[in-house]
Amino acid sequence: MNPTTAAPRGHRAPARLVLAALAGVLLLGAGGCTENDEGRASVVVTTNILGDITRNIVGDEAEVTVLMQADADPHSFGVSAPQAAAVERADLVVHNGLGLEENVLRHVRAAEDSGVSTLAVGEAVDPITYSAGESAREPDPHFWTDPERVRSAVKVIAQHVVEHVDGVDRSVVEKNASAYGARIAELTGWMDEQFGRIPPQQRQLVTNHHVFGYLAQRFGFRIVGAVIPSGTTLASPSASDLTSLATAIRTSGVRAIFVDSSQPDRLAQVLKRESGVDVDVVPLFSESLTAKGKGAATYLQMMRANTESIATGLTTE
Repeated sequence: MNPTTAAPRGHRAPARLVLAALAGVLLLGAGGCTENDEGRASVVVTTNILGDITRNIVGDEAEVTVLMQADADPHSFGVSAPQAAAVERADLVVHNGLGLEENVLRHVRAAEDSGVSTLAVGEAVDPITYSAGESAREPDPHFWTDPERVRSAVKVIAQHVVEHVDGVDRSVVEKNASAYGARIAELTGWMDEQFGRIPPQQRQLVTNHHVFGYLAQRFGFRIVGAVIPSGTTLASPSASDLTSLATAIRTSGVRAIFVDSSQPDRLAQVLKRESGVDVDVVPLFSESLTAKGKGAATYLQMMRANTESIATGLTTE
């Protein structure tokens, strides 16, 4: 929509202008106006995990559009042409950063070039680097596995919403952020209690790729290795990688291999056979939320489900 014809926020356009605008859309056949076209503030979020967090902060103060669908892989998902256009029309684009959204970054950069405010959340919450594998010493983008870093992210997102999204009520956004932050603090305490039941020598993680470094740091786990020795699912393990990890599993007494529920577990099953050890292959919701009713529709639900799965997988005889 031509910005010179957009109605100012908070004012209803005269009926004849509305009719004219609708007629113009019909003539152009260009898909219709969005909420943002009608003047409502817009926040676009790349991943569905950050989308849920952001919606809890923004509430009804602005339209929040999430690009990544349920059960998608953040390393490989792409956006449609209308979604790309929404990114460039947004008041604020919230993205994970640190190299996570590999196919979406160019759209975020295009939005920046056109003057849209953007926030790379991962860069603002004291990121760590990978300690091993192909991605060693590169920034680790999977900060959401540490709820305390997410609590820091809530404050950062709220600050950027207030500063860059026109028309929002600062007091409402800050109240939402405070309430949601309290729920995350409660989550941290609960996770610490659950993980505290796992004997220290059994706090060992093998995952499908390097995704739980932040959780390991926060709650005292040791990362034995990953089926894909990389920070991205787009990499592939070699035969020697699998052999080395199988040896590590045998010598460390690992009890379970944790895989992303949205990814095939074929390689994990191969690794289980290679190791010759009776280990369980346990699915986790590591990089994406699910649809409602599928076990991890929200960030809080995802973290609680994963905590229970990890605790069970590492203590079951």
